[in-house]
Amino acid sequence: MDKQHAAEAVTQKGKVFKFDAIECLVNYLGEQEGQEYAFLLANDYEKPGELIPAETSYYLISPNIPSPMGAFLSAFETQERARAVQSEKGGDVFDWNGLIGHMNN
Repeated sequence: MDKQHAAEAVTQKGKVFKFDAIECLVNYLGEQEGQEYAFLLANDYEKPGELIPAETSYYLISPNIPSPMGAFLSAFETQERARAVQSEKGGDVFDWNGLIGHMNN
């Protein structure tokens, strides 16, 4: 798994679903109507291998940062860090709900 772009969904019963890229998690969640999760996690782009809460993180989609599945999507723990990398690499910053809306369009 890519330590900068991977994601996980953990069910209420503790079953872990691992994804190579955040966009795979988003797509999976779109197919799981009514399923409740204990945790949704994404790897912090700046701290490879460190999982952060997906629903409170910020996301940068930048054509200058490749991701495993081609969505150019990276997660950051804070909006400030996402904006700092955006200033260097370009792209658009989203919160979780904005990302879900963007990916579902």
